[in-house]
Amino acid sequence: MVKITNKKETDIFQKPPVVVVLGHVDHGKSSLLEAIKDFKITSKESGGITQHIGAYQVEEKGRKITFIDTPGHEAFSAMRARGAQVADIALLVIDAAQSVQPQTKEAIALIKRVGLPMIVVLNKIDLPTADPEKIKRDLLNYDVAVESYGGKVPCVEVSAKEKRGITELLDMILLLADLHELKTPLSVPPEGVIIESYLDKKQGPLATAIVQKGILNKKVIIATDSAIARIRTLRDFQNKEISEAYPAQPVIILGFDKVPMVGEKFKTYSTLEEAMAKIKQEEAKRTEGPMIIAPPPDGKILNIILKTDVFGSMEAIQNILKNLPQEKVILRILKSEVGDINENDIKLAQMAKAEIIGFRVKIDSAVIQLMKSDANKNIRIRIFEVIYDLIQEIRSRIDKLTQPEKIREEIGKLKVLKIFLTEKNRQIIGGKIIEGELRKGLRVQVYRIDPSLDQFKKIGEGKIINLQRNKKDVERLSKGEEAGILFEGNAKAEEGDIICGFVEERKKYSSNTPES
Repeated sequence: MVKITNKKETDIFQKPPVVVVLGHVDHGKSSLLEAIKDFKITSKESGGITQHIGAYQVEEKGRKITFIDTPGHEAFSAMRARGAQVADIALLVIDAAQSVQPQTKEAIALIKRVGLPMIVVLNKIDLPTADPEKIKRDLLNYDVAVESYGGKVPCVEVSAKEKRGITELLDMILLLADLHELKTPLSVPPEGVIIESYLDKKQGPLATAIVQKGILNKKVIIATDSAIARIRTLRDFQNKEISEAYPAQPVIILGFDKVPMVGEKFKTYSTLEEAMAKIKQEEAKRTEGPMIIAPPPDGKILNIILKTDVFGSMEAIQNILKNLPQEKVILRILKSEVGDINENDIKLAQMAKAEIIGFRVKIDSAVIQLMKSDANKNIRIRIFEVIYDLIQEIRSRIDKLTQPEKIREEIGKLKVLKIFLTEKNRQIIGGKIIEGELRKGLRVQVYRIDPSLDQFKKIGEGKIINLQRNKKDVERLSKGEEAGILFEGNAKAEEGDIICGFVEERKKYSSNTPES
């Protein structure tokens, strides 16, 4: 860390560059960071996708560089945007053998929108199919001109696998940082941004933050728009306890009263009362004028209880769910919370007829016992490790709800008087039509009296293959007529059974919205 010390600028700090890493899925962002750090930074998570934002710091030639690792999955657009807001430089990582992909384009648009200096990093240069010149040409189509093509954007070729080009990349980051003269005051109340947050069972609410101004010390009072902390402990990204954190330094903060939201800024307050007043003010803003969504004409609602491992995941999933089409089914998130599925979730699900969706969480042992009771047996709990799978499940549930309702109409009934023939799945049955009519090809259900209940109980169903009267084939017969039917199905009828013929039709939507 370099501090500029002269008479005019006694508290101006030349802060390390904060670098955000962007790019398409599987283009090697995490492996690049692992190569830079020379040890494993992020374990390979479900689906090979980095699910959470993390912040890490390295040292090169006596100077520090902070990296924000933003996930490449499309679910995290909002998280990527937040990561870029605290960054000074963006690395656009591209697989040298694949070139520009959908999320590469999205990352370019984000970098330009935020106005960050950019370095193009062509990764996997060791692959025989790598074609860096093609990628440089392709980038021109997106208004990104690298220096070798007459532009101003630096381009570095690397192999994270072979650790080639890493030194050149770090040198380029430091050069770009010098060009932009990254300075910030130290003698001001500390401020920063929450990068990640979650609830630890042993330690309570934890938050990872990047300090932006001032020096953050232990035991000061800070607050975001939703949470307050009298800081108990500060740790660096390697989980080592520290006494203070300087600008651009990633720090883990313990002492929040609850888990703060990802992307929130924190500020310092002199008293808890002052911090609490700020939070109440923000809460009042959030609760003004709630948006009311009218239920669709059919009144179909899917109630969801969402439990996730960290706030970053929760926010990403919520953003996607809110954008799902809701013309025919309202998707209502009754509760979204960080932490494992607990008894309160089951009680709410039972009361509100909701489904519980978990992302990378566990089920409390008490819940397993609760689920054994008859009242809770019908509660659906689904847990996912990959966001794509979770969203697909919700889409599937919505599709099922939007299927037109089947309307069953009874056509006629026959009382079985005699069984003439029984084969594998066929019977020839004689009987009398006691209600309505029966016709050839009609679907039927077989009912039998249950002595214990003193009522008829369905035992199976099938189809009328043929219909006869006086041994002559007919198309239909009506009430009062005797009939012989060739029945095919999964039940064996007996004398005294009732065979009920029916048709099913799908109810059309009353809404003017065309079915998709």
